[in-house]
Amino acid sequence: MPITPPPAPQQNAAHAGRFDDDAWRQWPFALWCQGFMQAEQGWDTFARALPLADPHQRALAAFAARQWLEPLAPDNNPYTNPLVWRQTLEESGANLLRGACHAWEDGLRQWAGLPPAGAEHFRPGHEVAATPGKVVLRNHLAELIQYRPTTGRVRPEPILIVPAWIMKYYVLDLSPHNSLIRYLVGQGYTVFCVSWKNPTAADRDLGLEDYLRLGVREPLAAIEAIVPGARVHAAGYCLGGTLLAMAASAMARDGDRRLASLSLLAAQTDFSEPGELGLFIDAFQVALMEAEMTALGYFPARQMSGAFQLLRARQLVWSRMTSEYLLGQRRPMTDLQAWNADATRMPARMHGQYLRHLYLDNDLAAGRFAVDGRPVRLKDLSLPIFCVGTETDHVAPWRSVYKLHGLSPAPLTFVLTSGGHNAGIVSEPGHPRRRFRSLLRAAGQPALTPEAWLAAATPHEGSWWPHWRGWLDALSGQPVRPPALGAARKGYPALDDAPGAYVMEK
Repeated sequence: MPITPPPAPQQNAAHAGRFDDDAWRQWPFALWCQGFMQAEQGWDTFARALPLADPHQRALAAFAARQWLEPLAPDNNPYTNPLVWRQTLEESGANLLRGACHAWEDGLRQWAGLPPAGAEHFRPGHEVAATPGKVVLRNHLAELIQYRPTTGRVRPEPILIVPAWIMKYYVLDLSPHNSLIRYLVGQGYTVFCVSWKNPTAADRDLGLEDYLRLGVREPLAAIEAIVPGARVHAAGYCLGGTLLAMAASAMARDGDRRLASLSLLAAQTDFSEPGELGLFIDAFQVALMEAEMTALGYFPARQMSGAFQLLRARQLVWSRMTSEYLLGQRRPMTDLQAWNADATRMPARMHGQYLRHLYLDNDLAAGRFAVDGRPVRLKDLSLPIFCVGTETDHVAPWRSVYKLHGLSPAPLTFVLTSGGHNAGIVSEPGHPRRRFRSLLRAAGQPALTPEAWLAAATPHEGSWWPHWRGWLDALSGQPVRPPALGAARKGYPALDDAPGAYVMEK
C-alpha cells in the first residue's frame, strides 16, 4: 500500500517559495521546517509582547529574534536540507568541494578589499554607464552629464535626474538594454544626470545645504545656460528624490518657476513610518553613528551595505550561502549586483543632518526643514508630480512614499510597481513578469487611504517606463532641434566623456 506523503509545509508570506520543493514534504524534513516556522512565529509573538514602553524597542527585539533564528533554519544547514543531501549524493560530494572553493575565493576577495567575483565584467563606461554624453559641469561635489541625443528632434523641456548619493548614479544607466537614461534619450528627450563625488574624510563638513547647492541648484543653472528659457522635468531617485523635493519646495516658496514637473522615484518625504530601516535609527543609535563619523569624517559604505543585508538576510545572505557554498552553484553576477557592490561613503555632517532632521524629527513633512534659513513646505508644491513606489521596498516602503498625497495638494500621479527598491525602478519594457498600478489624484482632491488606492488604481501589465514617458509627453512641447553639448561661451564647456571622473572614485 503506497504511503501518502505529508502535506506541504504551511508557509506564510515571509517564507513564500522557501520550502516549495517536494523534498520538504518528506519525513523528517517536513517536521523540521514546520517546527522552524512555528518557532519563528512564537519568538516574534513573544518579542512583540515584551513589557517595553517603546514600540520601537519591541520591534527591534522581534527583528533580533529573527536574525538569531535564521542560522538555525533547516535550509541553511547541510544536515537538515534535503536539497543539499540530494545534490551531494548525485555528485559524490563535488558540490561541497566547489562550495569550499567559492567560500575561499570570496574570503580572499573580502580580505583584499576587492568586489565580488564577476563584478569586474561590469565596468563603468564600458558594459555599464555607457550611454554617450559629456560632463558639462564639475564642482566639488557633483558632475553634471549631458547625454548625446539619438533622435533628430527632442522635446524642448530637458530632464534633470538627481540620483541618490548613497550609491553610484549608474543604477539608472546600467547595461544598454535596461538603462533608464538611454531609454529617455531614445524617446526624444535631452537628459542631464548628476553624478556624485565619493566623499573622503576631507569632506566631513559637507551638509545638506551643500548637496542642494552643488547637486541641484548649480546643475539647474547649467541647464538654463545650455537650453535657454526651457522649463525642466526634474526627477529624483531615493535620497535624490528627497533632496529634489526640498529644492522644489524652496523654488515654489521663492516664486521660481523653472520646473515643469517633479518625478519622485522610490523617494520618501514623510519619515514617520520608514519601515524596517527605522529599526537602525533611534536617538541612541544615531548618537553612536555620529561619534564614529566624527572620528572617520564619513559614514562607511560597509555599514550601510550591512544594514541593507540584515533587512533581507535570508535572500541576500543565507540563501546565497546555501546556493553557492552547500549546493556549489555560483550565481552569475548581474549588472545590478555589480552596481550594488560599488558602494560610496557619506560625509559625516550631511549624514547626521539627514538622520536627525528627517528620520528622527521628520522636519520636511512637518514644514520645519530650513533652506536658506527659512522653512520649506511641501504644500507649496503645485506643479504636476509623478510618484513611484515599489511593492517590496525595504528602504522606502511604498506606503511611506505614498504619504506625499497628504502633504501636497498638487496633481499627483502615483504608480505602484512590482519589485523592490532597485529592481522595481530598473524595470525596462520587455522585462518578464513586470506589472504596475496607477491612479491620478487631481489637484486639491483629498487623498485615499493606501488600501482604498489599491482598490481604485488601474492595473497594467509590463513596465511603468512607457507610462511615465506618456505623462512627460503630455506636459512637454512639440519637438525641436537638440541643443549643443555644453555651452562653452557661457562657462559650461564639454569637459570629459561620460560617465566622467567621479563615478570611478573608490
